[in-house]
Amino acid sequence: MSAVDALSRSAVAVLHLNGQFVALLNELTQASGLSAAQWQVLNAVGTEPRTVSHVARLLGTTRQSVQRLADLVVERGLAAYRDNPAHRRARLLTATGPGKVALREVGPGHAELAEQLCEKLGGEAELRRSVEALCGLSRALCTVAPRVPS
Repeated sequence: MSAVDALSRSAVAVLHLNGQFVALLNELTQASGLSAAQWQVLNAVGTEPRTVSHVARLLGTTRQSVQRLADLVVERGLAAYRDNPAHRRARLLTATGPGKVALREVGPGHAELAEQLCEKLGGEAELRRSVEALCGLSRALCTVAPRVPS
């Protein structure tokens, strides 16, 4: 297989995987009233307050899309903005009590899915290897295409 074919096949596989993850997350988060995208933003600040820009970098998306989602979870009372001592204009997003409850509601389904994936892949070590391969691909893309969100 040529490098061009490998790149094309990896892009298709990752995009397909993304679609599968979004569908699964939408299913897992439905009972808590969150969308997959809202859960991702809330989960990113569930244990540690972060700026919207930081969350966007973690999720590999734009600040504007995270801002829209952050405003929605704040409007629902699941998160709040607070002053950032390190930066006057970039407020911190933090999960509220109800937001942490919503995250905990998703936890059991998330854990069950993780167990099933580990079993299908042949164990936790194989899942870790898969994650490392995906992270390696992401790091490599950032070096050859620096404008792509990391």
